[in-house]
Parts: sequence; structure tokens; C-alpha cells
Amino acid sequence: MTKKILLFAFLILGFSSIAQKAQKIGFVDLEYILENIPEYMEAQTKINAKAITWQNDIEQQQKEVETLKAALNNEKALLTKALIEEKEEDIQIKELDLKNLQIARFGTNGDLFFLRQQLVKPVQDIVYNAIQDIASKRRFDFVMDKSSSLLMLYTNKEFDISELVLNSITRSKKADALKEKQKETDVESNLENEDTINAQNNNEALQEKIDDRESKKEALKKKIEDQKAEKLKKREEQKKAIEEKRQQRIKQIEAAKKAQEEKKENN
Repeated sequence: MTKKILLFAFLILGFSSIAQKAQKIGFVDLEYILENIPEYMEAQTKINAKAITWQNDIEQQQKEVETLKAALNNEKALLTKALIEEKEEDIQIKELDLKNLQIARFGTNGDLFFLRQQLVKPVQDIVYNAIQDIASKRRFDFVMDKSSSLLMLYTNKEFDISELVLNSITRSKKADALKEKQKETDVESNLENEDTINAQNNNEALQEKIDDRESKKEALKKKIEDQKAEKLKKREEQKKAIEEKRQQRIKQIEAAKKAQEEKKENN
């Protein structure tokens, strides 16, 4: 709280020092704006549902690892040292798989990050663009987020542009929908009038837009798959290293046993 008050105080001092320049400050409530955009709420619902599914998978694997550990503790007295080491290595592999899964799902560049980039970022970009457009038209020098960690002791509703941002986004969506509807109407009209050339041009433009969108989706999908493949390759290399170590240990044990048996025979 102290840090927030100090930050706000510094801002006030800064604004006061340039007050003679008639600085104009506005603010928005980003949380309020996003909660009133259906596409954003739908995206959040999808992300939350997917995150819960992934977390359940991780917890299930964690339970399996704990079960193996408990079983090993109960059986240790009945097992040879070699078997104990083998089971411990199996558990290590499963723990490594679990850690890699957690990173793959919730890591810095994990599946959740890419899902947010795919679903949420486009909506956020629309909001930020609308804020910049309104701020420019109304000549605001600063626009602050009321819902952020910045402490705002007082705000004048007159400078709250949250509703303006929402209205701007709504108008843009309606305009886009109208353009899309008009485009469809033009295509139908052209087909009815047998204006083949114009119809083909419209279809080509629409197809290029669709192809570009699909190309971007495929590129993002390929990037995710490449990252998964790289992680899988590293995991397989780690498994191979552990297996080679285990086989080497088994050979050493067998060699020691053989040497001991030969020693007994010679005696």
C-alpha cells in the first residue's frame, strides 16, 4: 500500500510540475470494459475450462507417482538392492514426465500461453486501439487504468472514457457486420445479374482473407507442435540416458557377482 501511495504521489508531483501546459488526463476501467465484451468472456470461459482439464491430468499423474512411491516404501524390505534402484529410476522417469507436462501446459511458453495469445490478445488489441483512438480525438495526454494496481484516490466521472471505449467497439463491430452483410449482398446481386467478373473478384478477396487467416492458424499450430516435438525429444533423450545408466549398473552388479563366484570356485 505504501508503494502505491508513493507512486501516486510521484505522479501527482509530475503532473503538477507541468500543469502550466494544461495536461489532460483520462482514465478507463479495463476490467469493466473486458467483462462487457462477449468475445472476451467466451475466450476466458474456454481458457478456464481447458486449464482445469490440464490441471486434472497433472494431478492424476501426481497421484500415480505418489502411489508408486508408497508401494516401493512398503516393499523395500522384500526387494534386492538392484530391484529397488530399478523402481526408483522408474519413479524418476515418471516425475520427469510430470515436470515436463507441467511446463508444457503452464510454462512461460506453454499451451496456456499460446491459447491466451490465440483467444484473448485479439480482443485486448481491439480495446487498446479504441482507447488510443478516443484519447487522440479528445486530446488526452494520459489515460490510466482504474482497475490496475495504481492507487487512484479520486476520479472525476467526466474523464472516465470506459463507456466511450465500449461504445466505440460496439459501433466498430456493427460496422464490420454491416460491411460483411453488404459484401454478401453484393455477391448475391452480382450472381443474380450474372456479373461474373465482379463476383470472382469479391470471392477471391474473401478467399484471400480466409486463406491468410488459415495460414496464420496453421503457423501457430505448427509452432506449438514443433515446441512439443522438441520437448518430447529432450524427454526421450533423458529417458535413454537413465536407461543406459541403469543397464550399466546392472552389468556392474552381474560382473561383481560373477567375479565373486569365480573367486569362490578358485578357493
